[in-house]
Amino acid sequence: MANAERLSRLSLIEKALELADAESLESVTVRRLAHELGVTPMALYWHVKNKDQLFVCLADHLLATVTPEFDPAAPWNTRLRVMVEALIGVMRRHRYMPGLFAMVEKQELSSFNRATDTALDLLSQGGFTLREGYAVSTYLLHGAMALVDNEPGCPGASSPAEAAELRRQRRLTLERLPADEFPRIVEYAKAMEEEPDLDAYYAFGLDLLMSGVEAVAAKRMQTDAE
Repeated sequence: MANAERLSRLSLIEKALELADAESLESVTVRRLAHELGVTPMALYWHVKNKDQLFVCLADHLLATVTPEFDPAAPWNTRLRVMVEALIGVMRRHRYMPGLFAMVEKQELSSFNRATDTALDLLSQGGFTLREGYAVSTYLLHGAMALVDNEPGCPGASSPAEAAELRRQRRLTLERLPADEFPRIVEYAKAMEEEPDLDAYYAFGLDLLMSGVEAVAAKRMQTDAE
């Protein structure tokens, strides 16, 4: 275990991530972290003043991967897609991130500001004004969060067999609907019993998010050319 002399802000954040991933965000407290790191709570206050600042540091650390190195020759929409894909990826690995975002002031996060500024620059290359670009980047952030929050599956299942049974029950619930009133829903019910392909779900969701942005940009450029 770490001691007070070897403790750093990075080791503190990494331990907080480890705890949150293994248990929950609620398990991340100054007292618990001090115990896990083998130091007194006072030792942590050299690096973070309180739990709120700890969560700011945690969110800032997680968002740092959202602005990767780009191929400078790649089109603006390709680079923006990479950013959104990276955001979805980090939220899939750390499922509590949408909740964490709600606990912090995002403008306090240098990584969030860097990602936003980069997105605004890319969207300006696509023909959007800065005001429009900020709206689009906000839409993409919340769209990515919604994709992760609504990932298909059976989060309450404790085993593959239980997950399969939950999917079966969902199928039966839909199949009990009046077929003359809701023919498409009843027809869709068969798909409910299939184990979801999460990679396909996220790829399709990313395409939906980006295609809207790209379609508006293409329409804008066509109008300008006329």
